Amino acid sequence: MAMLVLLALFAAGCKPDNMSTQPKYAPYQPSDFFPDGASARPVPPGTVPREPAVVGVAYGLSAGAPLESAQAVPFPVTRAVLGRGQERFDVYCAVCHGRLGNGEGMVVQRGFVKPPSFHIDRLRQAPDAHFYNVMTNGYGAMFSYAERVPPDDRWAIVAYIRALQLAPDAAAAAAAATLSDADRKTLYGTGQGVHQP
Repeated sequence: MAMLVLLALFAAGCKPDNMSTQPKYAPYQPSDFFPDGASARPVPPGTVPREPAVVGVAYGLSAGAPLESAQAVPFPVTRAVLGRGQERFDVYCAVCHGRLGNGEGMVVQRGFVKPPSFHIDRLRQAPDAHFYNVMTNGYGAMFSYAERVPPDDRWAIVAYIRALQLAPDAAAAAAAATLSDADRKTLYGTGQGVHQP
């Protein structure tokens, strides 16, 4: 009997309606709320659209081609671009991919799904557009960063990933340089012929 009462109380507390069943207007549905009889509001005067096609033309892509259609970083890769790419990578990517691009980010160390290392052959041979499109659309466990990272920054991150891929040994040496002598001895041994970065 007590179980039946608990079940009744639980069922009474559950509402069948949620946001998907709330009252709302479909696009272009008439409404008597506004004086013009339309449910959608007109675009404010002076609004300037910013379509991806307009951005793409600025990078020398063919007229009407969106920035996403570029197959390689669509602007010169300078030290400033790499610096911006590193900064954005450290903010948005390193938590999963690791600061070295090896897939050993902090959330991975705490049990999250490990992404592939950027240093595997498949990703070394992938076109720049692959990385840009993954950031834009998401892939596997990674969600889209299109709303968080603007197109220029996504391309800067791609350039930085390429820099990481060119210097995996330098990155490993830099990481090893921060180890204590005891940690270095544990990892690399002490015998002759043992490579220590």
